[in-house]
Amino acid sequence: MSTVAVVTGGGSGIGRAVALALAHAGWRVVIAGRRPDALAAVCKERPDSVVAVATDVTDENSVRNLFDQAVARFGRIDLLFNNAGKGLPAVPISEVSIEDWSQVLGVNVTGAFLCAREAFRRMAGQSPRGGRIINNGSISAHVPRPHFAPYTVSKHAITGLTRALSLEGRAHDIACGQIDIGNAATDMTARLTAGSLQADGTMAPEPTMDVEHVATSVVHMAGLPLDANIQFLTVMATKMPYIGRG
Repeated sequence: MSTVAVVTGGGSGIGRAVALALAHAGWRVVIAGRRPDALAAVCKERPDSVVAVATDVTDENSVRNLFDQAVARFGRIDLLFNNAGKGLPAVPISEVSIEDWSQVLGVNVTGAFLCAREAFRRMAGQSPRGGRIINNGSISAHVPRPHFAPYTVSKHAITGLTRALSLEGRAHDIACGQIDIGNAATDMTARLTAGSLQADGTMAPEPTMDVEHVATSVVHMAGLPLDANIQFLTVMATKMPYIGRG
């Protein structure tokens, strides 16, 4: 069976690392994101197996076009890595604007839903039918960081989406799992090494891990046969303040 993956947020960070790791493992990969230049740079690293479709995951028509283009190019979709996400600087709940709240929920929840819905439709209808959806959750899907209410709420919602897709997918040979990541070294987490607000009110630097460990984990999850599934996987910097946080 063909191995065709769609990776959202594929122009940088975790998405880029996962897209390139999947390509190295033999997958044909469609990367999506809002920055054509960043997407093009990733494609140049694996022009034989990675193509890009500029996409706004919060826009229903844009998401539909992404999956139309993927099927037109490769004939089917076997994997969605639902990775596109948005964060904010640490802000007390009393100071969170409705605009910022809506932006985070729009990308992290509505965007993930739109991509999952489109992938589900394609996977259920193709022949051979089925596929796998891997949602990018977060350590924040379990415990919050101080002053990150919108992001924390969005990642708890992703866990609900994962469970719902897992249940509905059974009838269509669609597996769904979630990877919860803690402190992978990307541009988004660069601030952690300088110091991050802790639950006790202090500021402290936090250890990070190589993002390639995330990529390797996703490739492992993706490579399982559809009769096996990693429902939830946590990969994190060993010494980060997660166990006991809060």
